[in-house]
Amino acid sequence: MNGDPRTLARRSLLGLSVGDAFGEACFSRDPAEVAARIEAGQVPPGSLRWTDDTAMAVSVVETLEGRGRIDPDDLARRFVLRYAGDPARGYGGGAHAILSEIARGEDWRAVSRAAFGGAGSWGNGGAMRAAPIGAWYAGDPALAAAEGAASAEPTHAHPEGIDGAAAVAAAAAYTAGTAREGAACFDRNSFFSAVLDVLGPSRVREGIGKAQNLGDVPAARAAWSLGSGMAVAAFDTVPFCLWVAARRPFDYAAALREAAAGIDRDTTCAIVGGIVVLSDPGGVPEAWARAAEPLPDSITRKLLES
Repeated sequence: MNGDPRTLARRSLLGLSVGDAFGEACFSRDPAEVAARIEAGQVPPGSLRWTDDTAMAVSVVETLEGRGRIDPDDLARRFVLRYAGDPARGYGGGAHAILSEIARGEDWRAVSRAAFGGAGSWGNGGAMRAAPIGAWYAGDPALAAAEGAASAEPTHAHPEGIDGAAAVAAAAAYTAGTAREGAACFDRNSFFSAVLDVLGPSRVREGIGKAQNLGDVPAARAAWSLGSGMAVAAFDTVPFCLWVAARRPFDYAAALREAAAGIDRDTTCAIVGGIVVLSDPGGVPEAWARAAEPLPDSITRKLLES
């Protein structure tokens, strides 16, 4: 696999966007139909449209490519521009409020920290867009975690929201690093250790530790045990996603089918897709990529040039 940071970040973004679109399609259908299709390994019918998860991840990749690192000021500006151009992408209420205030000229630092009564958001929105950061810093989970944390701050100032983004970035950095060295280098316990080693005490870290110790159980049971996004919180989402990514590191389609056992399916599938695509040599299955909404033209051109 090409180890160029831009190539890896774009690969992660593609895996994230298809996962996001797949999960969103699962959201809007009859649960029995979804379960049957997931069991059969089928893509939901019709065009698969991605959500705010991908829209914000596109801004992350653009900032990395434009600045060579996460620049929170540039990232906040890009978030607002993309939101203003297409606000109907499934943004949550907190994101609507924060991005609207920043668009009116308020400083993102003040707005983000003032959210939710001054606590800041501990939602999973920072985590959902963080996998391409880990791809950019392949093999360096500590640096990826620091940059992931910085990427969360414009919208998710609560330490739990920040840790969620840091954890996903670290997981993707470990995964991309081992893929570069060869599939045999991926080790489940090392994957979790790479993440846990860069996090301080938090509910996110506690949940990830629980995920590491959870055995070979059905995905639905893991979602029930670890949390599956019902609370739309980082600590209620990231542990399950990392459990799936560690369980299916070389099978993108199988990983997404298990991630769809979550409640916040577009986000669980986006996080898992952005990580696992880095270790699955086959990447995104062609049929899935064809069914999903394309990425913005600027990103698509870069992917084709990679």
